[in-house]
Amino acid sequence: MALWCKENMNSTYELYRSAKAPIPKETLAWNMYGAGLEKIGRDGRPEVFPVPEPADNQMLVRIDAVGLCLSDVKLIRLGGRHPKLYDRDLAHEPTRLGHEVSLTVIKTGKELQDRYYPGQRLSVQPDIYQNGMSAAYGYTIPGGLIQFHLIGPEILDTDEGACLLPVEGDLGYAEAALLEPWGCVMAAYTQRRRLQPLKGGIMWIVGVPGDERTYRFSAGLDAPATIVLTNAPASVRDLVARTNAEVLVRDDLSPDAYVSLSQEITGGRGFDDIVILDPRSAHIVSEIAKHIARRGTLNLVGQTPLDGLVEVDVGRLHYDYIAFLGNKGPDIAASYGEARNRCELHPRGTAVFLGAGGAMGQMHVQRAIELPDGPQQIIASEINESRLQALEQRFVPLAEQYGRRLLLFNPATASQSLYDFVMAATDQRGADDVVVCVPVAALMAEGATLMNSHGMLVLFAGVPNGTLAPLDVSAVYLYNAQYTGTSGLTLRDQRLVMERALQGSLSPALSVAAIGGMGAALEGLKAMMEGRYPGKIVIFPQLPNLPLLGLHDLQHDFPDVAAQLGPGYLWTKQAEAALIERFWPFNAADKPGGQAHD
Repeated sequence: MALWCKENMNSTYELYRSAKAPIPKETLAWNMYGAGLEKIGRDGRPEVFPVPEPADNQMLVRIDAVGLCLSDVKLIRLGGRHPKLYDRDLAHEPTRLGHEVSLTVIKTGKELQDRYYPGQRLSVQPDIYQNGMSAAYGYTIPGGLIQFHLIGPEILDTDEGACLLPVEGDLGYAEAALLEPWGCVMAAYTQRRRLQPLKGGIMWIVGVPGDERTYRFSAGLDAPATIVLTNAPASVRDLVARTNAEVLVRDDLSPDAYVSLSQEITGGRGFDDIVILDPRSAHIVSEIAKHIARRGTLNLVGQTPLDGLVEVDVGRLHYDYIAFLGNKGPDIAASYGEARNRCELHPRGTAVFLGAGGAMGQMHVQRAIELPDGPQQIIASEINESRLQALEQRFVPLAEQYGRRLLLFNPATASQSLYDFVMAATDQRGADDVVVCVPVAALMAEGATLMNSHGMLVLFAGVPNGTLAPLDVSAVYLYNAQYTGTSGLTLRDQRLVMERALQGSLSPALSVAAIGGMGAALEGLKAMMEGRYPGKIVIFPQLPNLPLLGLHDLQHDFPDVAAQLGPGYLWTKQAEAALIERFWPFNAADKPGGQAHD
């Protein structure tokens, strides 16, 4: 074992990057003992714990950067009642916030030495499942608001394998931590819905008496194991009779009977696939839609508009990935498939972002600007004037660089409505895409009114399941409108962000608005909840004495760090290096008892 000191390296930053500094005996941690900010840490301060030794199936990691996320607010407010904590008694079994992290491997147990090595940099994919049950990092599994901790089977041996992404190239620590939220943004434009009838599933086909149209089902009708028919036209009954499915007939049902039908046939979980032929009543469609199974499809085939708006469960669109599909017929199967159901922003179109000034909203705007063959015109709506100014400062020059047009709108101060603004900007056509980045059902309903007939509504923010909003579902089958939403991400999404960042086609660091050290983490959480900074707050756990600072404040307080910022006070790897040079107390690791490692 070799002893290391600063002289072995050309700079403090290089020593830090090498991960060859002595391991301290103690680590600071912000454990969470219940609901409320006052239950994080002890008396408003982080606690001190011994740095543990890894077992054979564990590794000791150093947490380098943590992005604070608004999704943490629900955990702060609910404590052990949060759905991912399963009524856990946090007073006796605490957890820890911090699911957006970048880390460095410090020590590996014997069983892991062929997979991981000291100095290796990793990003965590926190949406973890163990035996089908959510065990998310930063929720069920204590997260990254700590300086050093152990990682073992709870993250390395999940239903999807190891939930860790090796960080490649020269990404900064903040950038690596932000691969997670950026991965969620990327996931919003990838297809998460099931777009074909489920093999072995239960399909319900609902017709109307007197419909004599001759329907076809060119593909997919052989998939269901059970098909339930309600007032199905003769042509459909003939098609179904040729399948191997168990066929059940339940004609002349009123909407009041749908609950008992679902309970009888599906045990109440809902139908995997529902087909409505010649729909006319918005009320009936609303009632039928309540009985779509998770990741189920509702396929509407017709030529006549509904008599009103459908009350759609917008929570389930986001969390359960239910899919509204449709076409004019007569081929029922024409509604299915990715060719008809897009999930990406319309090329050279107009995209509107509601709640664009928050950290995640800014990421959506930035992605749209930098997206190859992306929207030509981008409208960012935000009620917070300081956030709107940040959007202007950061992204108007970027839009000009990419030859895109960025329009900013504040509905709280404007003399016209957002609807009129969007219509004027699109020559009365409406937007091709509307992305809602705040969890408000009324804004989701308003966003739908801004779309053109073939537009796409993306519900990025989630509201509780059971939250209804009126949507024009007629446009789905008449004009191929899309209503979609996503929750969470995969390692593939994070890898895509990393690849684009390394290629130079995406700059995750543009999202950083404020920084702080370990001692400032609680204040950072307060600032996030208050919306104090127009962007991401990143905590650097290894810098215990760094105060919470907006990037604009660096010029006054630490000009040597500010000198390394990009134009417009933008975060850079160079600023991060200067920050570590100034604030990393590497001498603390050299106290008696400190341990060196190779």
